[in-house]
Amino acid sequence: MKIELKEITVRELTKGYQDNEEAGVVGYYGKLDIRPPYQREFIYKDKQRDAVIDTVTKGFPLNVMYWAVSDDGDYELIDGQQRTISLCQYVEGDFSVMVGDLPTKRAFHNLQDDEQEKILNYKLMIYICSGTDSQKLEWFKTINIAGEKLTEQELRNAVFTGSWVTDAKRYFSKNGCPAYTIGSDYLTGSPIRQDYLETAIKWISKGNIEVYMSNHQNDPNSLALWRYFQDVISWIEGTFPEKRIKFMRGIDWGELYEKFNDTVFDTAKLEKQIAELILDDSVKNKKGIYHYVLTGKQKYLNIRSFSDAEKQKAYERQKGICPICKEKFDISQMEGDHITPWIEGGKTNEENCQMLCREDNRRKSSK
Repeated sequence: MKIELKEITVRELTKGYQDNEEAGVVGYYGKLDIRPPYQREFIYKDKQRDAVIDTVTKGFPLNVMYWAVSDDGDYELIDGQQRTISLCQYVEGDFSVMVGDLPTKRAFHNLQDDEQEKILNYKLMIYICSGTDSQKLEWFKTINIAGEKLTEQELRNAVFTGSWVTDAKRYFSKNGCPAYTIGSDYLTGSPIRQDYLETAIKWISKGNIEVYMSNHQNDPNSLALWRYFQDVISWIEGTFPEKRIKFMRGIDWGELYEKFNDTVFDTAKLEKQIAELILDDSVKNKKGIYHYVLTGKQKYLNIRSFSDAEKQKAYERQKGICPICKEKFDISQMEGDHITPWIEGGKTNEENCQMLCREDNRRKSSK
């Protein structure tokens, strides 16, 4: 792999700048692909973006940026997208910043000629990498350890870049994308940081994300993934018509869909059960309610344990005697148990607490 240092000016970087939405973003006389398929969307906040321009106008150095030589001899931007787009957008006139001592923000075209020239002549340091795809990818991972680190899915997009990833990002990776429109009440994370795409692939691949992306890397489109995602969302809304975003967002809906999408449920009965469980103070994991009502497994609810005070009072009341084996134990050898089981409506409170020896409590729990 060959790496060389190149010095260019902002004038050269912004020459030929175009932002064509889906078609991509280019600069440097049209030779630099500023947003190759594996790169994230522009995510700088106004304060960060303005800081880039402030750094340039004051003549302070910006961090080194990294390009890779593409197969056709042009360039792909590997690291420095946020700084590059900030500079291009400002020179293009897309926003205004405070420049110099004047108390008002000014766009580039509002600057004096000498102020414009100072920005355009500012020198940027670029490391340019030439090598195989695997070498460039390894370099890409290494330089992104610092700064705003890429997510795992952003790195996967780099590894499996191609027609499939490009099309999938259209559905899952834009602000206001179709996946966000129908799924934001059920998914966590951000589309532009690839969280929605990662979740969708996880669902359809049953957790084998890399295998799925490898198998479909060169597919002409990602329609199968988009249809699957729509099916999962439709199943959620049909099975649980009462939307409770606080408790529904972030659940592994793909897992539940795979297990239960062919099962016919009494939705009214499910909703009644969910409402009761949400109001039950013994249920500590409210998100686990949806798993519980489908599977019947209490482990998803994380039922509240008896407090030390409640167990101590029950122990004193029983005089240390286990009500099952009738033998006396030290409190450290006993465990709190529901007299009336929780599943039968028993509460996790002092009145419903009894102390059993460990052996009897575990024997009872296994029944």
